Amino acid sequence: MTITNALAGIAVDDINDAIDFYERLFGRKPDARPINDVAEWKLPGGGWVHVATDADRAGASTLTLIVDDLAEELGRLSLHGLMPVAKSMGDFFKTARFRDQDGNTITLSQPQHGTY
Repeated sequence: MTITNALAGIAVDDINDAIDFYERLFGRKPDARPINDVAEWKLPGGGWVHVATDADRAGASTLTLIVDDLAEELGRLSLHGLMPVAKSMGDFFKTARFRDQDGNTITLSQPQHGTY
């Protein structure tokens, strides 16, 4: 098997509330709205984040985004009203965790010393 791309799925209760949160997270409008209950953002390194209405699974999704500069991202997100619920620093990664309106966990992670 050759994998050429990936799609990360986030289940939400209300797509319109979710779009507001994820537009602030990504700093832009969705790259695609293939159907009414779906919004998608393309990632610069490949792959997509797919946010979709799924009330039965809303709040049970996790997403980890690797960033170059966690402090810079935290500053940008705070300007948009997004504050982490937790931060940590380990030997390999610095991380900050966020929760969307449904309780899904979004983790921003910065590799330490070229470990990733």
